[in-house]
Amino acid sequence: MELLFPLISLLASLLGAICGIGGGVIIKPVLDLFGLADASTINFLSSCTVLSMSIYSVARGLLARDSLVDLRLGTPLALGAAAGGILGNRLFRILAASFSPSTAIYAVQSAALSVLTALTLLYTLFRAKIRPHPIRRPAVCLLIGLLLGLLSSFLGIGGGPFNLAVLFFFFDMDTKTAAQNSLYIILFSQTANLSVTLLSHSLPVFSPTILLSMVLGGLCGGAAGRFFCRRMSNRAIDRLFLSLIVGILFISLFNVWQYSA
Repeated sequence: MELLFPLISLLASLLGAICGIGGGVIIKPVLDLFGLADASTINFLSSCTVLSMSIYSVARGLLARDSLVDLRLGTPLALGAAAGGILGNRLFRILAASFSPSTAIYAVQSAALSVLTALTLLYTLFRAKIRPHPIRRPAVCLLIGLLLGLLSSFLGIGGGPFNLAVLFFFFDMDTKTAAQNSLYIILFSQTANLSVTLLSHSLPVFSPTILLSMVLGGLCGGAAGRFFCRRMSNRAIDRLFLSLIVGILFISLFNVWQYSA
């Protein structure tokens, strides 16, 4: 079963790097599905994997000077996401400690992810008919980033399809630009999230070998995802994104049933 961890990490990071959803939104529900670890450990492993992938993707784009990150808008979003990552980490720990049985937190996370994914699916299907409302005020960008960071940290997914929907609607970005800006936001939120975990000495129990294999999977997936993303059209990425949303929604709904039964 240990081979599932790097395999899931690699495939999720590959798809996440292409679409800009980070990979954690795939890793978290799939690991929940198989019940391979407790909620705190899954959150931690998923966050570490997503952070490694986002560091590679963002740094590689900046060094190659082909980055589509809009620093003027992306930086306030990312700083807000960092604050949100801290709040989301705290919220998760409070709720995880209050639920009995402990697996009930899986159902809560899966239910929240199901709702957000369903809303993202609806927006994606009708996106062509919905007029975007571009925002340029830094203060509003900070608030939006705060919400995105809080949700991704609490859910243990790093980022998510809703990142893309928000960037489409509030910033009128095309698919590739939104994907790169989403990874930039994820980089900040997960750095803050993991920093809180380390500084508060609240590391969960985990296997160092599994962590290392997942981080390596994240790096390899990020490299492969960047390669394919540069060669795919916006339309092809949109189709992949839509397929992933549907898959994530079904897995999340099954996890709600599985852990609330």
